[in-house]
Formats: sequence, structure tokens, C-alpha cells
Amino acid sequence: MAVVEKERQKLVARIKRIRGQVDTIERSLTTGDDCADVLMLLANVRGGINSLMAEVLEDHIRHHLLSNERSSAPPHELAEDMIDLVRAYLK
Repeated sequence: MAVVEKERQKLVARIKRIRGQVDTIERSLTTGDDCADVLMLLANVRGGINSLMAEVLEDHIRHHLLSNERSSAPPHELAEDMIDLVRAYLK
């Protein structure tokens, strides 16, 4: 990843929050919390993961697919690469 150190620290902090949320889900399941509460926790984790995925995917597109050495590629080739990337990671 081509992120600067400040951005890397933000991403690590985000994944640590997600880890804490997953730990909360585990506790909720072991203590028999209400299904609706567990579902809300799961939705929160999914949102966090999706947001993190979008951030890393955006970084990849900006720094790898649209880099100077790739900028000479035909636009349709870059578009196909982006489509393939999105399909691979957002299934």
C-alpha cells in the first residue's frame, strides 16, 4: 500500500475498532444477548469493514492503477482493470 504513515495509522486505528466490535459480538453470543442486538452489532461491523475496504480500494486505484507508469495505458484498459478490481473485492 502506498499510503503515508498518518493514513496508515488511521487505517490501523479503524481495524482495531472493528476488532473491538467483533469481540463485543462474541461476548453477546456467549451471554445469549437478544438476536436484534447481535444483528445490530453485526451490521456495525459490516459497515466498518465496507468503509475500510473502500478506503484501501481507493488508495489502490489512485496509487497503482492511475500511477504515472500506467497512465499511458488506453482508458478502456484502465476501466477494465478497475471493474475487475471492484468485482474481485466487493463480492
